[in-house]
Amino acid sequence: MKINMNFSIITRWEFKNTLKSKKFILIFFMQLSVLAMLIFMFNSFATNIESEKGLSITPSLVDFATLDVDDPGGYFKKSIDPEIIKIYSTNGNSSLLRLETGETNGFYTVSSDSIQRIQNGEVVDTVLYLDYSDPRRSVVRDSINTTTKSLSSALTQSYLQSANPSNTSSQTGINEENTGESLPMQIIKKVMLVVLLFLPLFLFGNIIIDSVVGEKERKTGEILVAMPISPGEILLGKGLAVVAISALQVAMWIAVLIAAGFTINNVIPVYLLVVLTAIPIVGLTSIIGAYAKNYKEAGIGLTFAYIIVVGFLIVPALAYISRKSFSANISPMTAVMRLFAGEAISIPEILMSVTAVIILSIIFFKIAAWLFGRDDVLFGPRPGPVKLTLQFFRIKKR
Repeated sequence: MKINMNFSIITRWEFKNTLKSKKFILIFFMQLSVLAMLIFMFNSFATNIESEKGLSITPSLVDFATLDVDDPGGYFKKSIDPEIIKIYSTNGNSSLLRLETGETNGFYTVSSDSIQRIQNGEVVDTVLYLDYSDPRRSVVRDSINTTTKSLSSALTQSYLQSANPSNTSSQTGINEENTGESLPMQIIKKVMLVVLLFLPLFLFGNIIIDSVVGEKERKTGEILVAMPISPGEILLGKGLAVVAISALQVAMWIAVLIAAGFTINNVIPVYLLVVLTAIPIVGLTSIIGAYAKNYKEAGIGLTFAYIIVVGFLIVPALAYISRKSFSANISPMTAVMRLFAGEAISIPEILMSVTAVIILSIIFFKIAAWLFGRDDVLFGPRPGPVKLTLQFFRIKKR
């Protein structure tokens, strides 16, 4: 009798058995505990940052960006947040040269008669010079924009109060009004939230390792290979089961984060892109599982591989915060960060992230299936990685 089997059967079998596993249940509840602890720590962290009396443990940006300020009136200079930018008073003679040589990250000049213009209700001329090759320019620019908006709002309110004789309020002068969150807090929240969203993808690596390496340890690999199903379908079935479990975990984490008070815009696109990113990660894990001799070797390989993956994900996202470059969208973490923040993102930028994920998924699963289908890799003697690489690109025969 001919047996009909495809990868969907393996996926369902692996999915059901994983959910019934005591090891999975233990890991699942441990992950929820970790998430609860991270949320608690982050909320405490945010409270300390935003508290005026509490000890601030914000990473200081003072030494990160500097600004030369030429403001004879001193009104604008004193309104710049010193917790974000280190300010140097100047008369402007050498500031442009300092900017060109990299001694300062910006030069801000204000009209010499700014006080008189403010008193007369006239426009005050301000100019900000930046070096656009310097990634720190965004910190300076955002801080100055925040200062300008705050001063404009305060001056407008003061002018309207003085122009209204029926206003009997005893409030005089100009009040500084802080609107929105500080720049460091915005950066921290974006990075913290996007890391929490992607964290579940790295917590199920042991499941795919156990599923693939376990076939070698239990000597059941021969049975799988003998079945009327290709190695590619076997690996794909096992991998999709882990992706499905990751999808459930990501959905639960998003629900918990929203319930905890985090704001996540475009929930469905964010969820789909995070889950899509799980596919190449599972594919890479499958490569390690297919090549490794035992759990110990697989664990070492998984550690190094995940360090590279985290770098690929988070470095472009951090680069986008500082430079907002188009190429930073190659990381799906960048696209997810922009989506949940409600930022406008173009179709080409989304396609860049999705295309990178799809291409890596195909490459990784193809390599994993090729390795799993080789008797010398599955049963030994196992070839070295250099020899396998040459054989994969058909530079060297077996």
